[in-house]
Amino acid sequence: MKIGIFSDTYLPEINGVASSCDTLRRELEKNGHEVYVVTTKIGHGKCEWENNVLRLGGIELKFLYGYSMTSFFHLDAYEEIKKLNLDIIHAQTEFGVGIFARICARHLNIPLVSTYHTTYEDYTHYINFINSKTVDMAAKNIVGKLSRLYGDSSTEVIAPSEKTRQMLLRYKIKRNIYVVPTGLDIKRFNPKNTTDKQIEEIRNKYDIASDDKLILFVGRVAKEKSIDIIIDAFKILHDKTSKIKLLVVGAGPDLDGLKAMASRYGINDTVKFAGRVENNIIEHYYHSAQAFVSASLTETQGMTYVEALASGLMVFARYDNVLDDLVIPEKTGYFFENAQDLADKLILFDQMNNQELINHRLDCIKQTANYDQDIFYENIMKVYHQAILSYRNLYEIERIKTRDEYVEIILHKPSDETVELLISYDTYFNRGLRKNEKLTNEQVEYLQKETIQMKAYVDCVKMISRKDRTTKEIYDYLTNETDCDIETINKIVDQLEERNYINDHVYTQNMVHNMKMTLQGEQKIINTLKKKGIPYDMIMEVIDSTDPDEEYQNALKWAQKLQNTINGKSTKMKQKMMYQKLLARGFESDIINRIMQDLNFNQENKDEIDNLKNCATKARRKYEKKAKDFSSLRNSIFKYCLAQGYQTEDIYAVLDEMDWDGQ
Repeated sequence: MKIGIFSDTYLPEINGVASSCDTLRRELEKNGHEVYVVTTKIGHGKCEWENNVLRLGGIELKFLYGYSMTSFFHLDAYEEIKKLNLDIIHAQTEFGVGIFARICARHLNIPLVSTYHTTYEDYTHYINFINSKTVDMAAKNIVGKLSRLYGDSSTEVIAPSEKTRQMLLRYKIKRNIYVVPTGLDIKRFNPKNTTDKQIEEIRNKYDIASDDKLILFVGRVAKEKSIDIIIDAFKILHDKTSKIKLLVVGAGPDLDGLKAMASRYGINDTVKFAGRVENNIIEHYYHSAQAFVSASLTETQGMTYVEALASGLMVFARYDNVLDDLVIPEKTGYFFENAQDLADKLILFDQMNNQELINHRLDCIKQTANYDQDIFYENIMKVYHQAILSYRNLYEIERIKTRDEYVEIILHKPSDETVELLISYDTYFNRGLRKNEKLTNEQVEYLQKETIQMKAYVDCVKMISRKDRTTKEIYDYLTNETDCDIETINKIVDQLEERNYINDHVYTQNMVHNMKMTLQGEQKIINTLKKKGIPYDMIMEVIDSTDPDEEYQNALKWAQKLQNTINGKSTKMKQKMMYQKLLARGFESDIINRIMQDLNFNQENKDEIDNLKNCATKARRKYEKKAKDFSSLRNSIFKYCLAQGYQTEDIYAVLDEMDWDGQ
């Protein structure tokens, strides 16, 4: 397999990421793989090959000692990488070379595995120059979003510890996250690999007597490592014993400050600084000491702890869950809370006899068995094979179309499966989706959920474009006609409200106005709006804001229209019919009664007798065949006319005038 390891830092730089990359490279090559490392160099110019290591020009970041930052794209390097025909790219960093790795993977169609080595949220003090909590919170928020972006742009993600995995899950990274601790050449750190002479030379170099207990720190000398706590502990120890010494191995931005701190405390004879030490001899420094100490809480794995234990050194550390499988209290080490606690436990350690130290040394070495590089290789290869398998089953973005409200994306899969997605512009831009990009099943499933939401949203917009809708009507539609869950429905409604596509108050105002314009009464307006889900208080608020006299005037206009359309009826029946129709129109009884009093029914009164005669004639035709005799026919006509609202005396008068010959 041809593998590309991309990292901002690599040997001869001394730090955890550089060491991890080198271990990975050596193990892959040992097992027959062809490995290329893409990393940085200090200085500009074209990329340079050096024993399968391609170095890109960059600038040294003084405040991040030992790191060189490069731009995220190098055309000449891209062309070189293109020639390699890599099977997989393994990114070890997120910025600079890490971004370049993602560009290469995307454009060369290569699966990308990324390992998250650094808890960047613990390093925000490097950009928080004014020590502001607001700036720090903002920086941590940005770290989370960037980490999610980088994680989701990978095919598979590796975390060196469960602590790191939990952090990535907190960032809501949607990729598979595998816990693969960085491997270690356990045999290299076996104390037998260092001679007594080498130990003597190192201890003499720093004026450490053979009977002194030497406590070692190895790592970057920087604020996040909290080395000041250790120096505070040795100030306390200095007053009690001079036989316990500290050797700080490493360099970094805080080196001069910590040296000044030791001088200020007057403990230069107890606290020593070795500075940078070449990686190929670091095991000799471990073997020259009796214990290892670190107060850092920012480790993603803490390879120096593993190296120390593999060297047979007990570990003194502040508790961090990354150490759960390494430090077993009073067996492979001790946890301390502060400088005083560390000083007290170092004194207890100093009092151990030789047999106790030998037993602890064996326990420490045994505890690192699971970190053997052979196990590391096996776990890495499992992730690589899964990444290649996953990549082959990825969907590819075939077409992208932008619409007014959404982005339409057509996906294609090697199995000839085609999928249509509708997503928001926010999702489109935030995820950086581009034509020919590969998407995993998990990504597509996530976007398909949004597609259900987006399709429902678009349908709602179409409905509203044809006719205004209330919030309840939208809820009813989404609940009964779509597969959206309540959370999705709420999101859609919120979107529609934010864009003012639905606004119950404006809807109510328009409906009240329109219904009044069509001469409908307030009661009908209220009932209509209540059925549409408008709260009663909102309805009354709008109605109360209208002209109080408008209701009477509308009722009057409608009554006048009715008066002209109801003919051939008694005045009483006509008034009754008008009352019922006005009531059905939604006008209140008191207003209708006023209308009946105010209307002029003089013409109806004039036509009363003629209408009665027509009514009697109609009744006669209706009943004369059924009537047994003259008397029963006359009674039926009388009852019919009476039911139509005519006066008794008028009915008798008309009946008397009718021709009854032949009856």
